[in-house]
Amino acid sequence: MSMHAEDDVIAPISVEGSPAALPHTPPTPAPNADRAVASRTRTFNTLRLSRDFADQGAFLYLDDFLAPEVTAQLAQSARGLLDEVNRNYLPGHKQGGSVSRHTIDRLAPFIAELYRSKELIGWLEQLSGDTLQVSPADDPHAYALYYYTRAGDHIGWHYDTSYYDGRRYTLLLGVIDESSCRLDYELHTRNPDVPDQPGSVQIPPGGLVFFDGDKLRHRITPAGANEMRVSLTFEYVTDPNMRPWRRFVSNMKDAIAYFGFRQVFRQMTKRGKDHA
Repeated sequence: MSMHAEDDVIAPISVEGSPAALPHTPPTPAPNADRAVASRTRTFNTLRLSRDFADQGAFLYLDDFLAPEVTAQLAQSARGLLDEVNRNYLPGHKQGGSVSRHTIDRLAPFIAELYRSKELIGWLEQLSGDTLQVSPADDPHAYALYYYTRAGDHIGWHYDTSYYDGRRYTLLLGVIDESSCRLDYELHTRNPDVPDQPGSVQIPPGGLVFFDGDKLRHRITPAGANEMRVSLTFEYVTDPNMRPWRRFVSNMKDAIAYFGFRQVFRQMTKRGKDHA
């Protein structure tokens, strides 16, 4: 199921030995997100990839997507945010750590710039055939880092259920992979006319997975001892409206399973004061 970029595309550099791993090396200046994305997407056969996306039930995997300088910047940011990780544990379902968009906005603004890249959104629109919008400012899942740093860190089988009135697409980017973790998935589970199709990939730094969250059943297999995996997800929607009861369910899920009550509800309180 793996789709490869064109043969002449430069492979992403390894995160080993990156500036973030060296304690006395000054931070590398962030690249321009739009230019970096355009330098990659112009090398792809986007029409063919959009057909693959549709044929696979709104799913696409590329093992080489991000420009090398973007991969390095994301790895540097991820390592720099280790002290901000909120650990979570749901018996029988998930164990790991998360950093929400609210923390990222304060401490790693390049990620927010990449999320809003017009070049990136435009390319994803060509793949999906939908007009995509960024998630609302109070959605902690709009862009978030997910950390698997302890033995047993994982997430069980699930869908990225959309609580919005429209569809929600997930873009998953490989940031650091010093692990044995794999993304296992099943295609076509929502389509009774097509047999389910299982697959499994180990997403390298700079790799991409793009899918409709309500259609892809997937999981991340458990990390082993002394392993580290960090992924970055972007969430785009076709309709940013959400009904109040769905907002409550979404906020409770985020608080319990991902970012903690303080992070989720502090942002809600702040928003209320800003509009008082």
